[in-house]
Amino acid sequence: MTEACKFALVTGAGSGIGRAAALALIQAGYRVALVGRRREALEATAALASDSACALVLPADVTQSTEVAALFDRVRQEFGRLDLLFNNAGMGAPAVPIDELSFGQWQAVVNVNLSASFLCAQAAFKLMKSQSPRGGRIINNGSISAHAPRPNSAPYTATKHAITGLTKSLSLDGRAFDIACGQLDIGNALTEMALPMTRGVPQANGEIAVEATMDVSHVASALLYMAGLPMSANVQFMTVMATTMPFVGRG
Repeated sequence: MTEACKFALVTGAGSGIGRAAALALIQAGYRVALVGRRREALEATAALASDSACALVLPADVTQSTEVAALFDRVRQEFGRLDLLFNNAGMGAPAVPIDELSFGQWQAVVNVNLSASFLCAQAAFKLMKSQSPRGGRIINNGSISAHAPRPNSAPYTATKHAITGLTKSLSLDGRAFDIACGQLDIGNALTEMALPMTRGVPQANGEIAVEATMDVSHVASALLYMAGLPMSANVQFMTVMATTMPFVGRG
């Protein structure tokens, strides 16, 4: 470990955006806690790292307050500090009319997308306020759904709008403690979750259309830019998306 080493925690690090972000951070010199429910997926991410010694596999269910507390205690023990939290874990619900959606489906999305982000941010604040040097950075995975919904996406869209409120509140409350918070809104990164877009997904006008996607590495590059700024500067919100996806305009 070098004196300049920084420490990060990435939730949902076992696949998709979380995996790409974690690998990019390790490549950039961070030691990274890989967090997710599935140990095997986290170990697969660690095996892909440019330096597997910089990957700490920490399985946890971040929707559970007791597991989050234990997780951050372990990070304190292993790293001594935390410079970056990427609140990335997320999920969607079946794209069905709202009157056909069960409360359990709604609650599951709220638990993962919103409550888990709150719990991890809360624990990160506690650690970042007490460490020396004080402070750090939190980046929340938003979504362009934080600006415009897709058809039949009430749970996902509502939680991503809520993440915007959480981001703003964390930014304000973190000022006194040298904690910065920003949000990365992502559109159509080609992960397993986005594969249906390459086959055709419902549009606002009722049509089914194939949508453009982008390589997930571009999301990782955007995250690295946000994370790499000095603490005197912050990207409050960044949108990175496939250039021709139907977002701005009428689609």
